[in-house]
This record gives sequence, C-alpha cells and structure tokens, in this order.
Amino acid sequence: MHFTSEQRLDDGVLERAFTLGGIPGILWTPASAPAPLILLGHPPLGLRRMYPRLAARARHSAAEGFATATIELPGSGDRPRWPAVEQARADLRRAMEAGEPVSDEIVDALVLPLVDKAVPEWQAALDALLALPEIGGPVGYSGGVISIGIRLAVVEPRVSAAVLFAGSFVPRALFEEARQVTIPLHVLLQWDDEGNDRQAALDLFDAFGSKEKSLHAHLGGHTGVPQFAGDAAAQFLTRHLK
Repeated sequence: MHFTSEQRLDDGVLERAFTLGGIPGILWTPASAPAPLILLGHPPLGLRRMYPRLAARARHSAAEGFATATIELPGSGDRPRWPAVEQARADLRRAMEAGEPVSDEIVDALVLPLVDKAVPEWQAALDALLALPEIGGPVGYSGGVISIGIRLAVVEPRVSAAVLFAGSFVPRALFEEARQVTIPLHVLLQWDDEGNDRQAALDLFDAFGSKEKSLHAHLGGHTGVPQFAGDAAAQFLTRHLK
C-alpha cells in the first residue's frame, strides 16, 4: 500500500489516498486509534463521482470511532473498461427503457465478472489495512453492490457484520451463496425502487442463512433512503463492531 496524499479534514479526520497494486483507494481514520474498520462499498460509478457521499459516510463513522476505507471497483474511474461488461450494461439499459424483463443472461454478464474480480481486491486491501497500526479491527462491510457484499460475507472470515442495500440485480448463483452467509445482517430496501425487483429483494433476504438479520424497508425510490435509515445502519455496525 502506497499513500499518495493526505489531508486533515475540519473535524479532525485524517483522509489519505492510496494505491494498492495499481488500484486507487481512500482511507479515513479518526483521532482515536487503533480503530475498528468499516469497508465502504459503492456503485460502479467511480470514486471521483462518489467521493462526496463516501466522505460524508466516512466522517459520520469517524464520529462513532470507526476507520473507513474504500477502493475503486474494476472497470470504474480511471481503471480499464471491460467491453463485455459495457455491452451487458447497454443491454440492461435497453431492456429497462423498453419495459422488457431483464434476463438472467444479462444480469450474469453484468454482475458476476465484477464480483469475481472485486472481492479478491477487497481482501487484498483488507490485508494491507489491517497491517496498519491505526487499524485494530473488527471489520464491517457497508453498502455498495449487494452481490459483492454477499460474496465477501461468505469468503472473508474477518468481516463480522454487514449492512447491505438491496438496490441492484443479483445473479441466481448469488442467491445460493446467500444461504451460506452467517454473519449479522442489516438489509435496506427502498420499496418503490424503480430499478430493482422488490420480490427478488425479498426472496434474497429470505435466502440469507444468518440467524441475525433484519430488513428495513422504506417508501421511495432508489435514491430516497431516509436519513434515519442510515442512522439505524450505523447503530447496527456500532453494536456489532464495538
């Protein structure tokens, strides 16, 4: 891990940009150390575009005594594009604009390559982050592409709890992996999400194997998650990581 810049934000949070094997990332740490860590997931829109929301989440978490970190997803930001995934994204857009069902083939082509590549990168980032003296564990995962969260919860024993947003398409193969998830889960669902199949989200929640799991559903579209829902998710992570 190579730190490329740092700045002290006005609330005392230390923000450092880094690269790891050519992958950009950002680490935010509170004044208190060592601190437990939350991995901040995000949609594949690029860190630059997502920065305001990620930084706000990081500062809120730092106020609760957490360090947070995120990395650029494959095919996003300045990372090389994937022609096959770009084609799947175009096929998805066409199907939704035409009001047609989105096929399993499109979902698989769009999501599975991302999960297969992103999860090992998150694990490599976790290796490097936990080696820092200011990071003390345990580790939580919050937000982002829910399929990445599912796979990470299955294969990474260092992740102790997760907040997942049921706001993206999930391949059928990930439904089977969801049955292997055993960590505590806090799942957010926007009831009127225009880009998400509500029944599929409910079926996915039912499939999770965790003995402790809660579903928090709110009226509104994809971007309408209320502030109190975010506060409840933060309280969940505080309860399980501190």
